[in-house]
Amino acid sequence: MSEPGRYDDPELLRSIITLVTSTLDLAELLRGVADVIVTASGADACFVHLLDADRDRLVLAGASPGFDKAVGQVELAVGEGVAGWVAARGRPAVILEDKTADPRYKYIPELRGEEFTSMASVPMATRQGMLVGVLNVHTRERRDFLAADLAVLTAVGGLMAGAVENARLHATVAIRSVERARFAEELVAVQEHERQRIARDLHDGVSQRLASLGFHLSAAAESLGRDDEAAAAGIEQARALGVAALDEARAAIHGLRPPVLDDLGLVAGFHSLARSVPGVRVAVEADPELSVPPHVELSLFRITQEALQNITKHSGADEAWISLRRRANRLVLEVADNGVGHTPPEPRSAADSYGMQTMRERADMVGGTVRVQPRPGGGTTVLFTVPS
Repeated sequence: MSEPGRYDDPELLRSIITLVTSTLDLAELLRGVADVIVTASGADACFVHLLDADRDRLVLAGASPGFDKAVGQVELAVGEGVAGWVAARGRPAVILEDKTADPRYKYIPELRGEEFTSMASVPMATRQGMLVGVLNVHTRERRDFLAADLAVLTAVGGLMAGAVENARLHATVAIRSVERARFAEELVAVQEHERQRIARDLHDGVSQRLASLGFHLSAAAESLGRDDEAAAAGIEQARALGVAALDEARAAIHGLRPPVLDDLGLVAGFHSLARSVPGVRVAVEADPELSVPPHVELSLFRITQEALQNITKHSGADEAWISLRRRANRLVLEVADNGVGHTPPEPRSAADSYGMQTMRERADMVGGTVRVQPRPGGGTTVLFTVPS
């Protein structure tokens, strides 16, 4: 029988105090404490079970060398096994021999209980009496655990409980710090995305309406004095475009979609765009009953708007077509014209570059693709496909 009273060695407490004051890493702390107890006390194994209060279970969180693989894999309900009994009652337990005859004992294969004869189990509690876990020590030979042994182990458990709480608090603060940093990054990204969205909306909506308004006013000015009826019609169209531009400016300011989409739907929105293109007959082919998610609907509308604006600026076309249909599991939008042909790969101005860029960005945001390609027989086709 090994010598009793080995746990009253002050070197054990000194080692434990040094350890708990030198690290805030919970895994390192628990591993170190188990190792120190084994080394300083002459025990053969030490296991640290931490309480998971949310689930009312004890989880093996630290173990002496040779049992590393069991850490995180062994759990006991409060009240189950010797450690569970100690956790439920808040007082130590000692088994000197013949563990299997003790009704509190539960055999755990990962911890190889058959190799050990005696054990002592003490609660790890803070000064305020809050249970943090249970500390178990085992010896291969029979050992009498004296009251002094249990007192020292309980003191060690109290030191560990405070250290564990500090380590957990530190980990929580670190996690929250990372979360705050991530939130700040995400917030900046969202704000930047929103700025880009508003810039796109202003470019694709208000500026395009104003450009069309300018075309109509120029045409009306040319008609004055020789075709007053046409001039009046042009002025009326310009007025309507001015009202629409104002509506879209308000919508952009408030982060809203183009009002026509919510008021009349996507197909009606296509017809509205078709009527806004001066000097070009635009036909619309789309099923009004076609179901389209709101965010995809907005991309379809804006890409069509940009494509029509490019037709007005560059194609010299007098006819154009907007087509939207479902093919298998994809929506396919085509905006085609009978103009001068495929747009050169190099943009001719910053505005052209921005327009093409916004179309691609809108396609990317909804998982789609956009291509600009020559149309058979002459002209250009903008082809936008997106999963439906």
